[in-house]
Amino acid sequence: MLIGGENSRWFAVRTASGREKSVASQLQAKGLEEFLPVYRTRRRYSDRIKELELPLFPGYIFCRFDFNHRLPVLITPGVQMIVGFGKMPTPVGDDEIEALQRVVASGAAQPHDQYLTVGERVRVREGSLAGVEGILVDIKNSWRIVLSVELLQRSVSVELDRAAIEPVPVRRGAPASPPPRAAAPMRKGAG
Repeated sequence: MLIGGENSRWFAVRTASGREKSVASQLQAKGLEEFLPVYRTRRRYSDRIKELELPLFPGYIFCRFDFNHRLPVLITPGVQMIVGFGKMPTPVGDDEIEALQRVVASGAAQPHDQYLTVGERVRVREGSLAGVEGILVDIKNSWRIVLSVELLQRSVSVELDRAAIEPVPVRRGAPASPPPRAAAPMRKGAG
């Protein structure tokens, strides 16, 4: 059963701790398009080093669905809420999801410890991430581009060659967008 249609939009879905993969599998089994951004990291244990695949945004996945048909998402075990502002879930932009998908596919994504709203906005001009925009930061003498998901106020960074990026021109007269207000979640069974 495919639950989508013309009015499908991407939404951030809050999950129970450690249930991101389970929720993603269940939503996929219901015919929904889901996206769980993950990264690979190594953890050192007393007797070995283990490579793990972890969520870039712990406690969140993304799901594409028609908001008017959200019940299958809300009743999925492990789903806590659909993220939004006020009492209304807020869609995540297709461009933000596409940029995240491309960065995750590159294999170079890592969580970034802060949500950035200031800094030089840059665009990747070559390679598999061409066209992706983000904020340029310098971490331990390596250039990284930080992509932010406004709704979650979380960021992801990817290392790039400085020659592969260019500044994004500032549009004159464009109003500065106000910072997002605290999200009020859509609870299970609401609506």
